[in-house]
Amino acid sequence: MTTTIAVNPWIKYPHPNPQARLRLFCLPYAGAGASIFNAWPNNLPPDVEVCPIQLPGRESRLKEAPFTQILLLAQTLVSVLRPHLNIPFAFFGHSMGSLLSFEVTRQLRRQNAPIPVHLFVASRRAPQVLASTPPMHLLPEPAFIEKVRLVNGTSEAILQNPKWMQLFLPILRADLELCETYTYTPEAPLNCPISAFGGYQDGVVSQDEIAAWSVQTCSSFTLRMFSGNHFFLHSARVPLLQAISQDLIPFL
Repeated sequence: MTTTIAVNPWIKYPHPNPQARLRLFCLPYAGAGASIFNAWPNNLPPDVEVCPIQLPGRESRLKEAPFTQILLLAQTLVSVLRPHLNIPFAFFGHSMGSLLSFEVTRQLRRQNAPIPVHLFVASRRAPQVLASTPPMHLLPEPAFIEKVRLVNGTSEAILQNPKWMQLFLPILRADLELCETYTYTPEAPLNCPISAFGGYQDGVVSQDEIAAWSVQTCSSFTLRMFSGNHFFLHSARVPLLQAISQDLIPFL
């Protein structure tokens, strides 16, 4: 039995679970907030407490400035998370969240702090793989919006709404800057298992780029692909969570 620590602005608990035996911290893709994980507790084992991370600059933290440097954000997250690592935990990150969860894990290791029992990454090329396309975050607005449209992650209703775009674009630009200015520094592989997920119809990242995560662990590595595009975590949510549940069973 454990007791959930009092929440703070960084960590959301859609379904608080004081009896949890494991916490799953979920880190969103660029432009997204913690709410994308609200339905996840319904499809995970009852012993898992889903803890979405709410980054500054969106949803309940809309008035705060978003981070634009991933290492600074990772260091900040480590200090936020440390009091919540009193039971076994895992990280799930989607796209930007994958890269962030990886760097948070490495920062925890540098501090000799607990590291996740399992790292789940999705829709993101491995950190050591260089980008194959030019950066987006400095594009002029018309070209930037067109690139966003092509990724299929933002509804046309939002893209056509000037008021919503005025709020959304700065967040997305900051998140993309965070990813596109990242420089990988080689370190020893992690000693936790890594499961990597991708969408067969993803036009942003290839299966080979996702498979390259295998070199980042000296433990087990699993690659699973699902039907869907870069944002398959929505269209294939149930089978994705079944896969995550399967990988968490040994730790429950």
